[in-house]
Parts: sequence; structure tokens; C-alpha cells
Amino acid sequence: MSRDRRYPDAVAGPFETPPLRFEDHEGRAIEVRPYEGTDREYEAVASMYVAFDPADRAQGIPPSEEQRIHEWLGNILTDECLNVVAWDGETAAGHATLVPDGDAYELAIFVLQAYQQAGIGTHLMKSLLGYGAESGVEKVWLTVERWNQPAVNLYRKIGFEVSDSESFEMEMGIRLTTAGSAADE
Repeated sequence: MSRDRRYPDAVAGPFETPPLRFEDHEGRAIEVRPYEGTDREYEAVASMYVAFDPADRAQGIPPSEEQRIHEWLGNILTDECLNVVAWDGETAAGHATLVPDGDAYELAIFVLQAYQQAGIGTHLMKSLLGYGAESGVEKVWLTVERWNQPAVNLYRKIGFEVSDSESFEMEMGIRLTTAGSAADE
């Protein structure tokens, strides 16, 4: 991917920072909190991805084979990445991550099928962006398949703007903080 991404000039937000508690549209008590790396958390997140519906996989992630899931999690559940998990009690209902990529971070978000369309993804994403802003992250980008209109609409509502739509995937960006530099473009 190109490092010459465009980002909005205006800072988006503010976004709430985790921990965040809310009731989803199904009446479940959900808590979004930063991933701390405990064995219990890891096993719950890994189990979520093992149970992930293959139809909800996009751009090859999350991987579908259990060994590859563990390898992938080994790359994103690190100190360099920012991770938040949506919890329904002891069950990981969703996970979002910011992965460093040059001077920006790539965002990925996943919500287990049984928890989709209940408002969890919106809270999860906003909480991750709040966590990112609090941690000094300036710019975030993501790609989304252009046919995934519900996701595109959500990203736009949160403040992402389309920066590249040349292929079947759209690239979108958001600015969380400013670095005081005009050389961002």
C-alpha cells in the first residue's frame, strides 16, 4: 500500500476512551476495554476468531484455520499495536486493533456474528479511536470492500473520509490528533 495517503485536515472526535460500558440493542451488558494480554483474554479472543463466520471474513482476515489465527494474533496482540475487546461477560464479542504502518495506523475491526447489528461495532470503533487519540495516534486508515455499504456508512458517520477508491476496495482515513506539521499529505 502507498505511504502517500491523504487524511482530513480536521481532527475527528472526541471519542470516549475505554473502559466503556453500555447496553447493546439486544439488552446485553457490554464492556469495551483495552486488551491486557492475560491468558484468559487471549483464549477468549482466539475462541472468538475460531467461531467467526467465514462469510464475514474480508480481505483474508481473520484467518480461518486455527493455527493461522494464533499466528495472526501473535502479530497484532503486541505492545506496538493498540487493541480493545468488547466483552459480554467472559465472552469476547468483538475486537478492534490499530496496527502501526509508517506514520499512521491501520484499523481492523471484527464483531462476532451473534453480536452484529446491535451497536457493538460503533462503540468498539469509537472506543479504539479514543484509545488511539489518548495514546498519541495522529492518523488512522482502513480499507473496506466498496460493496459493504453498512460499514462504509458507519466509517463515514464516525469521521472517516474516502482517500482512495481506485479498486474494489475503498481506502478511508481519519485524523485523531495533530502533530503540528503541515507535511502530512
